Amino acid sequence: MFRTLVVGLGRAGAGLHLPVLNRLRQRSPAGTLFADAPVVAVDPMPRPAALLPGTVVLPTLERARAHLDPEETVAHVCTPPEGRAAVIEQLARLGFANLLVEKPLAVDVAQLTRIEELCRRHRLRLVVVAQWQVSSLTRRLEECMADGEFGELREIRVVQRKPRFSRSLATTGHPTAFDVEVPHALGVALRLAGPARLTDAAWSDLAAGGVVRPRLGTATLRLAHRRGPSTSITSDLTAPVRERRITCEFAHATVVGHYPVSGGDGYAQLAIASRDRTALEVFPDDALPSFLRDAYQRFADGGPFGTHLAAEAVRLVDEAKRFCVLREQRAQVAAGCTSDAC
Repeated sequence: MFRTLVVGLGRAGAGLHLPVLNRLRQRSPAGTLFADAPVVAVDPMPRPAALLPGTVVLPTLERARAHLDPEETVAHVCTPPEGRAAVIEQLARLGFANLLVEKPLAVDVAQLTRIEELCRRHRLRLVVVAQWQVSSLTRRLEECMADGEFGELREIRVVQRKPRFSRSLATTGHPTAFDVEVPHALGVALRLAGPARLTDAAWSDLAAGGVVRPRLGTATLRLAHRRGPSTSITSDLTAPVRERRITCEFAHATVVGHYPVSGGDGYAQLAIASRDRTALEVFPDDALPSFLRDAYQRFADGGPFGTHLAAEAVRLVDEAKRFCVLREQRAQVAAGCTSDAC
């Protein structure tokens, strides 16, 4: 049985992890994965909405350590990604080794290298939150590939849309739109089509009410997979509507899936169109509870642990950011040459 420590009471910690943990603890039989003890959360300035019944909120990790046995605790790292390595290092120094880390694992390769070194030095058992990996929709897409009915997979297209003005204008935890939704889709693309290289990337700013947040509007990247398929991922954080759509183009069919867009309605849809038939499935797909329960079971069983897909997603996103910066620099140079008539 494990105690729970939630570090960070923002959207991920208070809005996702705590409610899901509360449901899991209520459903799980006594004496199984979750200890019958209050959840401990750490946030120096928690909002009143985050104070769920039965949660002990403390201002520092040192105070939390006095309440918890690290060996019997799973620490949920839900802090903004830019400072994630420092939080992981502090947890490791306090003895916490069972870490459940929100995506993205890191914002760049330098931070990823630091986290990987911390894992080796402190023998951390680290799981990156990636509920799309265990989603019922993702598993159905894998089945479409495995049975061979539709032929080879040729292309994956992912479109993610949601309005994120309030959070982007109020916080600075996510440096670009690549760090918000793209890691989920990128992990699925790598799972379905295998290793890939970046071929193109672009981003845009978010603007509202006369305020501009650079690079937090849209993010697009394109990949070429070693096995042959291509992938395009587009994330729009300025859209007026919500959508999480994945399209898989096979040789003999088009398969379109819609992931749930929020915790308010945990159903996915899958549409298949081929020369022989069309079909539509609607099915439950509340993936985050399943992922968290499986993660706790993995900690109880002693593994396996690995961050391969999450690390590869970080590397590709980091490359996409550098690609965009280089494109901007070239455009500035070209504009300068034009203005000087050179």
